[in-house]
Amino acid sequence: MRHVDNVKRDIDAVHRHVEALRQMADDQGHISQSDVRAAASSIQLEDLDAFDAAVHWASAGMESIFLQDADSLIMKPAELLDIVIHIKRCFPWVLRITSYARSHTLARIGDEDLKRIGEAGLNRIHVGLESASDKVLKMVKKGVTKQQHIDAGIKVKKAGIELSEYVMPGLGGIEFSEEHAIETADALNQINPHFIRLRTTRIFEGIELYEHFKAGRFRKCPEEMIVKEIKLLVEKLEGITSVFKSDHMNNLLEDVEGELPDGKEHMIASLNSFLSLESSQQALYFLGRGVGIFRGVQDMEDPRRLQAARSAYDRLGATPQTVEDIIIELRKGSL
Repeated sequence: MRHVDNVKRDIDAVHRHVEALRQMADDQGHISQSDVRAAASSIQLEDLDAFDAAVHWASAGMESIFLQDADSLIMKPAELLDIVIHIKRCFPWVLRITSYARSHTLARIGDEDLKRIGEAGLNRIHVGLESASDKVLKMVKKGVTKQQHIDAGIKVKKAGIELSEYVMPGLGGIEFSEEHAIETADALNQINPHFIRLRTTRIFEGIELYEHFKAGRFRKCPEEMIVKEIKLLVEKLEGITSVFKSDHMNNLLEDVEGELPDGKEHMIASLNSFLSLESSQQALYFLGRGVGIFRGVQDMEDPRRLQAARSAYDRLGATPQTVEDIIIELRKGSL
C-alpha cells in the first residue's frame, strides 16, 4: 500500500513533463523526435522514469489512464477518490481511467462510495472472473464464490462504471471443462458486463498449479478441447449485450469476437472453422498461431501466411503429436 501523497507525487511528475511536451507540439499536436531528445538530455536521472512515461503516453494519444498494476480499489474509498480527482485535475481531457479490481474487494465497497469514485472519473473496471464454477474457484484458491462474482459485477454496473470480465478457458482442466463453461456463462448472463475477455490458461513453472500438473493431479485441456469449451460458453450466453473479445496472443483464435447477441453466430462459426480442420491442419494452425502468423483460421487462406507457417512447421520438425510441446518451448516454460 502506498500513501496518497506518494501517488500524487508520481502523478505530478508525469503531469509536469506532459505539460512541457504539449508546449513543444505543433498545431497538429505532433512533437518532433529531436525536441524529445533535447528535452531528455536535461532530465535528472531520478526523474527519467516520469519523463519516459510522459513521452510514451503522449505518443499514444493521452486519452486513457490505467491505475496499474493490481487491485487499486483495495485502497480506502476516500483515498482512491482523492487520487482520481487529482488525476482529472491534472489531465482534464482524459476520456477513460481504468483499474483492476477483485470481486472480493468490490463486495466490501459501499454502493455510494463506488458511485462517487465512478463519477469522479474511474469509468472502467477490469475484474478477473476467471471462472464462475465454485469447484474451479475453490481448486485454484481464487478466494471468491460464484455469487460474490455476480454481486460484484452487478454493483459495478449499478455505479455507472464500465465492466470488463476476464474468463480463463481451460482453468478447470479436463475434469471441470464443461462445468467451467456452463457456470461461467450463467454468471455472465446475470451480470451482463460491457466486455467479456478471454485469457486462455497457461501454466508457468513456479506456481502451485504447475506442480499439480506435473504430478498428474491437474489434467490440462488440449487445445481442441479448449476450443470446444469456448464454443459451449458462447452457446450458453443468452439475453446479454456484452462485447466478446479474444484479444490476447495466448488465445488460439483471436478472431472469436463480436457484440452479443448479433455476433454469436459469427463467433461459433469461427470456432467451428478450427474444429472442422483435419488434425494435421489444426497442428499447422496451432504452430502458425504460436509464432504470430495467424489470428484466425481464415488467415490460412492467405498463401503467404500459409507458406510461412509451413516453413516454420518444417523447420521446427513439428508433427500433430509434438506441436504442443514445441509451442510450450517457444513460450519459454509456460504450458
